[in-house]
Amino acid sequence: MDYSFWQIALVFIVTFIAAIDQFSFLESLYQPIVMGLVIGLILGNVETGLIVGGTYQLMTIGNMPVGGAQPPNAVIGGIMAPVLAISLGLEPTAAVAMAIPFALLGQYGVTLLFTAMSVLMKKADEYAHNANTKGIVFINYLSMTVLGLIFGAVVTLFFIGGATFGQTVVNAIPAWLMSGLTAAGLMMRFVGFAILLKVMMARELWGFFFIGFALAIIACAIPDLATPALLILALIGFGLAFWDFQLQSKANAQPALSSGGGDEDGI
Repeated sequence: MDYSFWQIALVFIVTFIAAIDQFSFLESLYQPIVMGLVIGLILGNVETGLIVGGTYQLMTIGNMPVGGAQPPNAVIGGIMAPVLAISLGLEPTAAVAMAIPFALLGQYGVTLLFTAMSVLMKKADEYAHNANTKGIVFINYLSMTVLGLIFGAVVTLFFIGGATFGQTVVNAIPAWLMSGLTAAGLMMRFVGFAILLKVMMARELWGFFFIGFALAIIACAIPDLATPALLILALIGFGLAFWDFQLQSKANAQPALSSGGGDEDGI
């Protein structure tokens, strides 16, 4: 499928903005589920864009940068996944798996940029010492612009190569490897949740986890509840969290009981 100049330009602009948003804007526009919708609108297939974006979002939900270590970049991966799915007609899980190399490329780009910009930190300190706000603003705008250009170039190069180039790459992949990529794409959403649980889960919360898991199985097994199951479980989870919050608030508001007192005043 061939795309017009304006579609290519719009994808570049969206990628440029998303790259900056990851660190400097709302930090929510770049999320794969949002990018899936936007890319779907640009390329004319909103349904596929949303499905692939949601699938990739599940995979990245537990990924977070720790110090200087960067996970596979959600911006490039979240954009390339719907691009691959729509332009090459791939299954969502296969497109997600094939987007990982692009996400790794974005990871390397961020790491290289952070390394290069670290040299300018001494200059930024000098600007701060001299109250040179224009200099500090320039360094920030420079880093954002370079990051946006790197990400935009990676995504746009796929369009410059054309769908034929992408299709040639896909056709060169053996069927057994494509099946493996599809299986990997199915697994990655669970890996994302596992990473999130490893970071956030505390021993005293495991009971709520098993309750939610059991309720999810029950809701999905009932045809009338399968569609709104996520909303139902979210409301139940909110109710339990709010109830626990009220109990904790009351417990913290109770005055500390006296550990004892003298008998000098007869009490």
